[in-house]
Amino acid sequence: MTQLAVRPPLATRPRAILTVLSLASFMASLDLFIVNVAFDQIGASFRGSSIGDVSWVLNAYAILYAALLVPLGRLADKVGRKRTFLLGLAVFTLASVLCAVAPGLWWLVAFRVLQAAGAAALTPTSLGLLLAAVPAGKRLAYVRIWSAVAGLAAAAGPVFGGLLVAASWRWVFLVNLPIGILALIAAQRTVPDSRDTAVSRIPDVVGSALLTIGIGALALGIVEGGDWGWGSGRTLTSFLVAALLVGWFVWRAEHHPVPVVDPALYRVRTFASANVAMLMFGAGLSGYLLLVVLWLQNVWHWSTITTGFAVAPGPAAVPVVTLIAQRLAQRTPAGRLALIGCAAFAAGAVLTLALVGPHGSSYARELLPGQLLSGIGIGLALPTLLSSATHDLPAHRRSTGSGVINMARQIGLVLGVSVVVALVGTPHSYASAHSAFVHGWWVMAGVLVVAAIACLGMPIRSVRNERN
Repeated sequence: MTQLAVRPPLATRPRAILTVLSLASFMASLDLFIVNVAFDQIGASFRGSSIGDVSWVLNAYAILYAALLVPLGRLADKVGRKRTFLLGLAVFTLASVLCAVAPGLWWLVAFRVLQAAGAAALTPTSLGLLLAAVPAGKRLAYVRIWSAVAGLAAAAGPVFGGLLVAASWRWVFLVNLPIGILALIAAQRTVPDSRDTAVSRIPDVVGSALLTIGIGALALGIVEGGDWGWGSGRTLTSFLVAALLVGWFVWRAEHHPVPVVDPALYRVRTFASANVAMLMFGAGLSGYLLLVVLWLQNVWHWSTITTGFAVAPGPAAVPVVTLIAQRLAQRTPAGRLALIGCAAFAAGAVLTLALVGPHGSSYARELLPGQLLSGIGIGLALPTLLSSATHDLPAHRRSTGSGVINMARQIGLVLGVSVVVALVGTPHSYASAHSAFVHGWWVMAGVLVVAAIACLGMPIRSVRNERN
């Protein structure tokens, strides 16, 4: 008599857990890329809003997200990752609905702050839950897949955004409602809880506030410096406040018993190098994407639907290249793979500015080559940086380390958007627009070259060498 195989319950199946947790990651990443496409329409719907004002829809989210990632991740380690994940997912979903009904620009910014708090709770906990639920031998592969889902969201985001914004920019937030509800139900049924019993105290709350206000002041100075005057009192005050508060944050990290970022982590060469690379990479990524969207909508005067499809090929290449990178990682050192990715992305930015013209007469010749090359670069670099940053950290510090590397990425996103807004401003002619965009693409290429150089400090060992 043949005995039927009994399938394990959902909560013990790593692939089911990976699917559910990746869905939440997909939603958070989808939101970022959809909002980029809606940038111009949001500004147009709130009359009197400058490009600098609208930039806070992106920056307020990224700043608070960066500041809360580590504290909420450690809180989740203490009280339970699943509980924090579900709460973060619920807050993110609710805040998305509030963003959709925002009556004014600054109401929208406020609801984006709430949305960021939810994202900061669900992102590190989703990774922590995944690492705790899957066998040790599959963790690196699963983290790469989890990271690749963000790339898939990057591909889908511009297309969905273009289609939704054609009706109203408010729909770009409402799309999170069905995804969020589905993820909540699936996570409750599928994902097992986990916690770190060694965690007894929550990281420095005052330090998190210092980082939030300090990065916000830096972004304010960069965004408004062109209008206020780079030597004006307001601009200089913003930079001074940023320097003082970030410096205070660093001082507290050295002296607080439970700092937001443990300085000992940065004494690990791989981790320090990966964070510098990720900071620069995040700036290049957000800056490049915003430049392309603004160019298509303000210089070529393309519709949001056309813009969405035009932006999509680069991000669409990311998940495909990520799968290839996963195979290359078996025999190629992580540092070399990330360096090649950052260099390819920088080359994509240079190729874009070299080929792009004023009329958009040939998208395939002018914009597509740079888009595809940038997508290859992102697919090689981003998952490699995320999965390798904690490579040399002790096991009990890897959860915190993953939060810190994501914090570095978000701070980079803020800096990239701020620099682009400062460079582009509101051009009044094609000549001024072209000059501003050229400067922007050169700056982003330079930032990505710095990221590539930082990758030299990452591991020189391949996964295959480690196993032998």
